[in-house]
Amino acid sequence: MWRERALKVVLAVVGLIFCGLAYPLTMFVKQAPALAMSFSVYVTLGIFLLFASRNPSANRSLIAFTAWSSFVHAMLMAGQAFARLIARGELIGSAVLVVIGIALIVLAPAKESVERLSVPVT
Repeated sequence: MWRERALKVVLAVVGLIFCGLAYPLTMFVKQAPALAMSFSVYVTLGIFLLFASRNPSANRSLIAFTAWSSFVHAMLMAGQAFARLIARGELIGSAVLVVIGIALIVLAPAKESVERLSVPVT
């Protein structure tokens, strides 16, 4: 029970953080169009995470996508920071994305077994 409640909180917090990127998105539309496009994906994902926080078990694939895409994004950002393509300060963002990914993987709802999904025939 605590695990599902914790997952709901994490989904809501991450969803709100991602939705919070809507404001910077409007600032970067003309200055950095690629960044604005990336933010638009995160804002959309944030909205769906807020919906998923109501019933995490029904949204396992969305939770898994968020976790694994956070790991990939963090890895790419860290690689770019170490190659000096972006500022070293971006490593903080990488760390945040890793924490998000780990939290979602650890708290992810268990896959329901086939036996629990099937209706008994009498």
